[in-house]
This record gives sequence, C-alpha cells and structure tokens, in this order.
Amino acid sequence: MFQKEVYVRRRQTLLGKMRDAGESGIILFVGNAEAPAQYKDNCYKWRQDSSWLYFWGLDAPFYAAIIDIDGGTETIFADDVDIDDIIWMGPQPTIASLAAGVGVANTAPYGALANAVSLARKSGRKIHYLAPSRYFNTLKLMQLLDIQDIAAGVSKPLTEAVISMRLIKQPEEIAAIDDACDLGVLMHSVARDSIEIGIVEQEIVGKMEAVALAKGWGVSFPTILTQHGETLHNHLHDKIIEPGKLMVIDAGVESNEHYASDFTRTYPTTGKFTTKQKEVYQIVYECNEHAFSLTKPGITYREVHLATARKMLEGLSALGLVKGDLDEMVACGIAGLFQPHGLGHNMGLDVHDMEDLGENLVGYDPDQTRAKQLGLGSLRMARRLRPGHVITDEPGIYFIPALIEKFKKEGLGKDFVNYAKLEGYYDFGGIRLEDDVLVTETGARRLGHSRLPIAPDDVEAAMA
Repeated sequence: MFQKEVYVRRRQTLLGKMRDAGESGIILFVGNAEAPAQYKDNCYKWRQDSSWLYFWGLDAPFYAAIIDIDGGTETIFADDVDIDDIIWMGPQPTIASLAAGVGVANTAPYGALANAVSLARKSGRKIHYLAPSRYFNTLKLMQLLDIQDIAAGVSKPLTEAVISMRLIKQPEEIAAIDDACDLGVLMHSVARDSIEIGIVEQEIVGKMEAVALAKGWGVSFPTILTQHGETLHNHLHDKIIEPGKLMVIDAGVESNEHYASDFTRTYPTTGKFTTKQKEVYQIVYECNEHAFSLTKPGITYREVHLATARKMLEGLSALGLVKGDLDEMVACGIAGLFQPHGLGHNMGLDVHDMEDLGENLVGYDPDQTRAKQLGLGSLRMARRLRPGHVITDEPGIYFIPALIEKFKKEGLGKDFVNYAKLEGYYDFGGIRLEDDVLVTETGARRLGHSRLPIAPDDVEAAMA
C-alpha cells in the first residue's frame, strides 16, 4: 500500500471529475470475493480488483464502498472478524482502523450495503458503477440494483474518469513499476541461464516462477515459454529443449504492491544464433529500438506501430521475403502476415491495464477508430502519447505456416510476398522482443533499473 494521502487524493480527484462532468448520485465500488477452485474452502489465489486497489488500497475480500457525489462523504462496507475467524486467522485489525489507514472515517457492516443502495434507488439517485470482471461482482451488482443487464447500466462518466486517472501513472506508481520490472529482469535472467538441451521446458518455468513467488506476489500473467514462438500465446511447457531452436520467453512479475512487469526475449537454445536466425532477430531488434526512438509525447502509438511495421518490411525486403513499395505494403497490411498483433498495450496494476473496463475505451482516443486489418486491428494501445503513459514495446516476426498458406490460397499480397521463399521458414518459429516503457516529458525511458540483454551479440555473450 501507498501512504494514506495517495488514496485520499485519488478519491478527491475522482469526485472532482464526476462533479465537473455534471454528475450526481453515488459511486458504488464492489471489491472482489474469494473464488472457490474445487470447493468452498479451497479457493484460487486471492487477488483484489485493481480499481478497488487504486482508490481504496485494502487488499482483502468482501469489501465495498460508496462515494456520495453530492455530499462528498465516503463509506467502506466490511465486517470485523468474529471468534470463528480468529480461530482460523488469528486476531485481525478492525475495519475502522483499516479504513482510517486509507483516509476513510465512515464504516458500516457489509450487510448494510444493500440498504444503502436501496435507499439511493428509492430516492431516485443515479448509481455509478464500473464494469465488473468477476461473476461474484456481477451477481452482487444484479442483486443490489435489481437488474439483469449489468453492461447496460455501467457508468460511462465514471469509466472515463477512472481511465483518465489510471492511464497517467503518478510518481509512486512509476517507482512501483520500476521495482516490478527489476523483479522481471531477475526472473528472466534465471530463465536465460537455465536453458539447457535435453531438459523439459517446465523446469525453467518452475525456476522462473519461484523468483516471482519469492520476491513478489507471483507472475503477472501465465508464463509463455516455448520453442514454438509462432504460436503467439503458447502456454504449453511440455517440450524437451532441442538444439538449434529459438525459445520465446514472455513473462512478467506482479509485485507485492500488485504492479506488473512484462518482458519478452528470444534465445537460441544452443547459445548461438544460426545465420538465418540472426538475420531475422536483427530485424526485430531494430524494430524494438526504432519504436522506442519514436515514443514521445504528441505522437500516437498507432503511428509508432505503423512506422515499426514499415521498418520490419524493410528488413524482410532485404531478405527477399517481400518486395515492392514499403508504404504500399504497410497500407495493404502485409506486415500483419508476419506480426499479427499490435506493437504494445498499457501496463500498470494489470498487465493489460484496465482492459476490464473496455479495451477500446482504454486504448483509443475518442477520435480514433480501431482498424480491421490483421495486426493493426489487434493494437491495444493507439492513443496519442502523454507523459506518464506506461506501455509495452513488443515487435515480433513469426512464420505461421497456416496463416501463410491462407494468404497464399486467397491471393492476398501476391504482388508483395515471396511465398516460394517463405516455405523455407515454415520450421523457423517466431521472435518477439519486449520492453516496458514510460513516456516522459521529453521522450521515453525503459522501466526498471537495468535492461535485459537484447542486441544479438549481447544475448550470445550472456548465454555464454
């Protein structure tokens, strides 16, 4: 948790934004509950709702809160422990003391929430709430509000206010993300140093995630570690490590403060790139550097994506895999054949920050429209960049035989793509290189206090 003043300031800012938007009524927050895995007392690992953490900071189940927009009052709803809880959990702080720790004076039992919401409804007051991401929260809101269509009642003014706040990271958040990135560097270094021909991929994943659990909350998303990098989200870890392969490792740590890191590196399993591997790796590396060089306030990340796509096609053209005018190829979406994902996403309390509130609302400015083109259409962050944005820079090149064959069969890109030469890359796999980036007043900086080796010669030296 941060200092009490941080949470007080955030809630006051939110209140001001809602009043400035001409809104009245109450803001209703419902925190997460425990989620049973097999039976009631055997639950999935506890994780609080991120927007709750942002405004209230209290990291425990069965909390809710109301901010009265008109009166400016705040109330936290939760229950003190009873003797049965104490037997299993030991003595716990009172709800009143915990609330005071985040600057809230008013508390009430969790069961009183229903009456408070009912009173607001009977008085004809508007009830603002965010889109829930868990079934408990959805059902709770349906019960409290006596409605069936939760999505229809989500407050757009509240959603926009929360997004505007969480998009721009404050100094205490940036420090927390730097720390999470330091843990991510450590975890990735352990992974790189554990690559060994003949072992099962799962052994490396176990060593990586041990770092995340020993130093932080755990991983920020399910680890991707695979010798089949052409499968973008390959979570299978059952393969024996073979010589001559490329291993994509896309993984992050969630710190104890619940801020995320998200790095990707690609390693030659034998410690040295083949000539063919190094040629493609060099292109992805240059795309990563090029994207970073363009990242600064005022430019849209959509523009950075497109400029990086052009850089990629330039490199692939030099290898004879594509041909023709680079700008025409970008316009026609040829880059999507090789990188069918976007350049990056927002990151913070969630590794894909706030996408539970709506991916387009979070990643796109009001005057932007999401493309339908393969690759560009998957860009999760397209906004005009501002100081305080935290984003990922993750270009990749993948040779996906089924996708290439589909393009070829449908005659897509026939004037640009050398399909005959691409057949020699069907067993290549894929390469992705990802850093976490903070937009600053004058440009950008990579987050964390050190950077994982990324230039091809530096990767080989580190593996040696």
